[in-house]
Amino acid sequence: MANDIDAYWEYHKIVGDEVGDTLLTPQQFEEYKKKVVPERMKNRLYVSWRVEGGIDCELVGPESMCHCQHRYRQHHTDNPQRNTKCKNCRCKKYEFVPRMGSQPARCKCKHYSTDHDLKKECNKCTCTSMRITLSCPCGSPAYLHYTCLETKEERLAAGKPVGQDVPYAAMGGLTGFSSLAPGYMRFDPSGARGDSVDLQPDTVARSSHQRY
Repeated sequence: MANDIDAYWEYHKIVGDEVGDTLLTPQQFEEYKKKVVPERMKNRLYVSWRVEGGIDCELVGPESMCHCQHRYRQHHTDNPQRNTKCKNCRCKKYEFVPRMGSQPARCKCKHYSTDHDLKKECNKCTCTSMRITLSCPCGSPAYLHYTCLETKEERLAAGKPVGQDVPYAAMGGLTGFSSLAPGYMRFDPSGARGDSVDLQPDTVARSSHQRY
């Protein structure tokens, strides 16, 4: 039973939402891995939410929500041209939006970010742009932050962690347990406090399934 659960978990993290609700046969799964995994490991996008010139305040993982209300894993994620178009709606690119605990963040118009459409126009008032007034723990307001998409080479050039190459879908910026913490608490070069050791990829992927 435990082996079956592990096998399904591995399947889900590799295939994700790519083939819909119909499970691949074992033979199809092996063919899928041979075709997709090498390109995925080469073309991974590292996604973070940051302020210009500052730290990565949040590192995006498969469960991180976009402004379009779909998760990162529901977007195109394995593309060096930074194509993160959503597979489920008209959203043209993944855009991280912070939350206030379990609630969506509020715009200056006092309505939630979820009350704003893909053009950022509010559905409940005349507000035509979304300006989140929430303050980030880094000290800068949320509206000064942006979603950053980087290749492995760009991360390495900036001296930021890239972790290990993994076959899992939509891992984004997650490279270790410290990736699950806000930037000001992280002990790695993308946060505020020194170095950390990257963890095994399967451990990171399991953790990301819970929060990100």
